[in-house]
Formats: sequence, structure tokens, C-alpha cells
Amino acid sequence: MPSFFKQKNASHSNEKPNDQQQCELTSTLLSNLKCIQEKTGNSSDIVTQRFEFGPVKREAALVYVEGIVKSQSIHQFFSDLLKREHSEREKEQSDLEFIREFAAVLGRVTTVYTWKDAFRALMSGSALFLVDGFSEIITASAKGGEKRAIEEPTTQQSVRGQRSGFTESIRTNTALVRRLIKNPDLWVESLQIGNVTKTDVSIMYINGLAKEKIVEEVRKRLKKIDIDSILESGYIEQLIEDETITTFPTIYHTERPDIVAGNLLEGRIAIFVDGTPFVLLAPAVFIQFFQAVEDYYSRFDIATALRFLRVLIFLISLVAPAIFIAGVTFHQEMIPTSLLITIAAQREAVPFPAFVEALIMEIAFEILREAGIRLPRTIGSAVSIVGAVVIGQAAVQAGIVSPAMVIIVAFTAIASFATPSFAIAISVRLLRFILMVLSAMFGMYGIILGLIVIIVHLCSLRSFGVPYMSPLAPLVPGNAGDTIVRMPWWSLRQRPRLMGSRNTTRQGSRKRPLPPASRNMTSDQGKNGDQNEG
Repeated sequence: MPSFFKQKNASHSNEKPNDQQQCELTSTLLSNLKCIQEKTGNSSDIVTQRFEFGPVKREAALVYVEGIVKSQSIHQFFSDLLKREHSEREKEQSDLEFIREFAAVLGRVTTVYTWKDAFRALMSGSALFLVDGFSEIITASAKGGEKRAIEEPTTQQSVRGQRSGFTESIRTNTALVRRLIKNPDLWVESLQIGNVTKTDVSIMYINGLAKEKIVEEVRKRLKKIDIDSILESGYIEQLIEDETITTFPTIYHTERPDIVAGNLLEGRIAIFVDGTPFVLLAPAVFIQFFQAVEDYYSRFDIATALRFLRVLIFLISLVAPAIFIAGVTFHQEMIPTSLLITIAAQREAVPFPAFVEALIMEIAFEILREAGIRLPRTIGSAVSIVGAVVIGQAAVQAGIVSPAMVIIVAFTAIASFATPSFAIAISVRLLRFILMVLSAMFGMYGIILGLIVIIVHLCSLRSFGVPYMSPLAPLVPGNAGDTIVRMPWWSLRQRPRLMGSRNTTRQGSRKRPLPPASRNMTSDQGKNGDQNEG
């Protein structure tokens, strides 16, 4: 057995990484093309077009990946090249400079000297120009191909606001934000993460508004990631968050450009990942997940009332089944007599205790919810609605559950969808079951104990060093005007101090709109009317 393992380890030690087995970049065109074919495995979507140019008919080749480049630009390049070949050319201009000049029709032109940089550019949508007799490769950015058009966001719809949402193209997403913030201080830093996928990731922030320590921390955590693949921003979110053992999201994600722009103006940092329409925002605080984009587009009194409603809905979805279980099991004196008699009459034929009854209904609704999401869109909503009605009615008639329990569980399920952020709504699904167990064991005392533990846990969380419950805990009076309540815009002079830099002032003082001193009518219709009557 020991010899077997030694032989196995020896065989593995002889293997070399793929990057070390690749050939060297030479000045011979044929050897370079052979290297590309070996590295890509003669893939059918790697297109190689060889051509000759110049007075001496120097051989060259154009290599690109079909489907991720602009084919029209490729054809335009060859058309311009043939036209120039029939015209006079500068005598002092070398063949490589001649190709570099014409490659500009495709996009940004660079020169690389290693295969690592060449393959990275090729797989990112650039075209490679290899010229016989030269050991460097010219790359021209020709990104294109089919991609999804800009559409209205599907997960964060609003009554008032933009109708454009992010797409799977990282450059389209950054451009959507730049259309809203036309400022040269909006900086973008790019890097590639993923040893295999080489996914493009960009950090966007406003220089002077974002705290430099937080920007450096985001940059440090992203560069520290060592993983084979990044297929969605959720990979990044789980690899850079402060606390992993928690159900609450500590990084905000959105597919709306106006939400990203508003958070950048508060000093936050946006993380764009190529291939996903969801952009990450850090740092994130708890109250941020209850704020909708239309809160800032409508009057402050309406926005405040809606925020109170969302927080109430969150609490209902968290503790409603647990309170019902505690009231029916331990605290019957808290229920009005007439209602208690009705509930007791309904539960007379139910063979299970209230906890088991609630557990059955909650699991049934979770199954229906998942089925509605996974089923095709045309029948998903119909199956979820019909399934809930049929199963609920059949369960009541069969005597498995009481009608009151069906109402409580259905209302809780509806309330969980009413929060603006799905990430915070889904976090209470596990906590709801924990509170149900505590209420079945200890009644209201168990619910209160569970809520105390949840509040202590929330106060202990951090998001890139920023307290998760700020500006409520610790209390920052200057930033409390945009929490559960939303004060008028003319009163929100300060940016969040825990996230912004020294530039915390967002608007001037005394910006409250006041009526003019004179109350006279601005038109002469009333005066003319009086004269006509006279």
C-alpha cells in the first residue's frame, strides 16, 4: 500500500500546469498559429484568417473567437486593407506599424509580448494580429456579438423612476450609471477573477465621497479571491462578506442603475461582474433593505408611511405563526373570549397540536412557492394559486388543519413578498421556524428571547467595518432622517457619516421651499374678470 501511494504521488508530481506547457512566442507565423491551435484544442469557434500584404507580400493572420466579436468590423478591416494596398504607402512605415494603423478600425489597439496576455485578450473579445517576422502580437478590441437589450428590471419594479435595468454586459452596466452621474470623479477599476473563467470585475466609486479605507478594503478582498470560476455576483458576495454565519445579507444587490447611482452619491462602492445584471453595493446596512427607489421620488410623508408599513410587514412575516402558536398553546387569556371559542371549535377535529399544524402548512407553502418559481412562467402562477387554494381547502375539510391556521400562514407568506428586497425577505424564512419552535416550547417568553438574540446578532454584524444597524445602533442623529422615516429632501443636508469621507454635505443650507411673500395672483384673469363685470 505505501508503494502504491508513492507511485501515485510521483505520477502527479510529473504533471505540469497547463500554463507551463504552452509554447513560447516566436517570430515565425506558422509556429505561433500552431501554438494557438494546440492551446485551444482546435476549437471550431476559433477563426483564423491568413492574408498577405505589403510590397513583399508578407504573411499575416487574424485570429478571433466567433460569436463574441463584431463580424461587421472584421469585414470592414479587410475591405480597408485591400483599398490601402492599391494606394501608395509610406516608405518609412514598417509592416507592423501598417497593421497597427489599420487595426484601429476594430477598436482599442495594444501590443502584447506574452501568450498569457494574448490568450486573455482573445477570450475577452479581442482580435489578434500575428505578422510573420515579428515576435509581438497586436490586439484590437472587437467585442460584440449577440446580447440582451436593455429592459425594465423584473425584480425591483417601481411605480415611478427609470425603466432601464442592467444587462449581462459589464460595459453596458457601467455606461448606464455614467449616464446618471456625469462626473470625472466617478472612477472605475477593473480586474479579472477566476483562474479558469477569467471573469471581468469592476469597482466603481466617486472619488472624494467614498471613504478611502473602505475602497482599499474592497480592493483587498477582491484581489484575495482565489477560485476557478466566477459565474455570478453571488460568488463575489459570499467571498467578501464580513460574516458568513448569518441569514441576513450584509451586501446589497440590485439591477437598477438609479439605485446604484443614489448609493454611490452616499459614499458606497459598486461592484460590477460581467455576465450578470445584479450589481453589488457595499457597505450595506439593515434599514437599507426596506427602502424602495420610489421613496425618494415621492413626498416624504407618503414615503415614511410606506416604510413603516414595510417594517411592520417584516415583523409580521417573522413572528405571526409563532404568536398564534403561543396564544393557542400557552396564553389563551390573551385572546378575546368570542375569538377563542371560535378557534377552539375549529380545532376540535384537528388531531395535531398547533405547532405541528403550523409546521405542515408552512412546509406546504414553501413547496408551492418553490414550485411556482421553477415551473414555466405561463403555468407557474396558475399552479401556485390553484395549488394553494385547493390544498388549503382540502386540508381544512380533511380536518388536518384549522381555517385560522390557514389564514395565518397564508397572510405570512404574502407578507414575505411585500418587502422591496428579496434578500431580506428570504432571510426570515429560517428564523420563522426557529421562533415557531421557541413559541411551542416556552410561549411568548420564547418569542421574546428569540427576538432579543436576533437583535443582538444584528447589532454585532459589520459590513466592511460599518455597523449593520447604523445609524440606529450606534445612533447617529444627523443620519437618522433617512431610516424608518424619510425626511424631506431639503432637510437631508448630510451624507451618511460612517460611509462618506470628509465631504459630508450634499446640499446647501436653507433650501426649504417657501411661498412668496406676496399672496397676489400671478395672472391678471381675476382683475380682468372684475373689470368686465363692472
